[in-house]
Amino acid sequence: MATSLQFTSLESAIHSLFGEETEIEKTGRISGGDINEAFELTLTGGRRIFMKANAKENLSFFMAEAAGLDAIAGTKEIGTPSVLGIGTDGGKGGYSFLLLEFVSGKSHSRNYWEDFAGQLARMHRAPTTGLVAKGKYGFYCDNYIGRRRQINRGYDRWIGFFRECRLEPQFQDAARYFDKEDRKRIGRFLDHMDEMLVEPECPSLLHGDLWAGNVITGKDGRAWLIDPAVYVGHAEADLAMTELFGGFPPLFYDAYKKAAPVQPGYERRRDVYNLYHLLNHLNMFGRMYLPEVKSILGRM
Repeated sequence: MATSLQFTSLESAIHSLFGEETEIEKTGRISGGDINEAFELTLTGGRRIFMKANAKENLSFFMAEAAGLDAIAGTKEIGTPSVLGIGTDGGKGGYSFLLLEFVSGKSHSRNYWEDFAGQLARMHRAPTTGLVAKGKYGFYCDNYIGRRRQINRGYDRWIGFFRECRLEPQFQDAARYFDKEDRKRIGRFLDHMDEMLVEPECPSLLHGDLWAGNVITGKDGRAWLIDPAVYVGHAEADLAMTELFGGFPPLFYDAYKKAAPVQPGYERRRDVYNLYHLLNHLNMFGRMYLPEVKSILGRM
């Protein structure tokens, strides 16, 4: 479980982590995400750290992210930035923050994609003991997928977890987009989930939001994972997400499937898993994602 230090101000965090004489000498804004603001902080002596900031009442975003990064780091199989601390600063109208190791990245290592595939496969086989409060699937705390809450209640069966903690809440929140016939189709779809999905051979820690934008090149030249939405589930749900928005090179998939062969029928299940992310985008960004959601429902 996350053991990240919590602070009541950014100044106290900097002093506690790096010494009383350390100050922020330069702050540079970093472009990228649409949920948090991001900054490069240069400290006394030239050390750089990475800071995310959001409204003070959104501290839970960073507590969840810290828990996810700590869980990934705990597998010792793939790189991810070290969590330095989290906290809030200022009174009413202040902000919350997350401090991370600054990863400047290097050029890709020689076998970058094959190595990434092997690292991810090993992360998916790492022990998950202690990561779920009750049951085998879920996580010990709820977290976020984008800016929407992700329910991680513990379940003994993967299919039940995915239906009740992933798809059903998204369908409920998207109800305004569906007519009477759509709702009947959705009901049949959810009722027959056992015919579409399979139970995994073993529970796996998942990144949970594994697309190209959440993979960076670490200081070792290898793939590192950022911005997780972790939970324990079926490894192929992570693999499916990598294929949703552009995908990775064929080298990655060949190497992953060699290291961790997928169960027969994955190609059909891939759409079921990705329906979760498409529904989440529908709920966050609007009806531009509706045709693809309806297309998947019509094929099942």
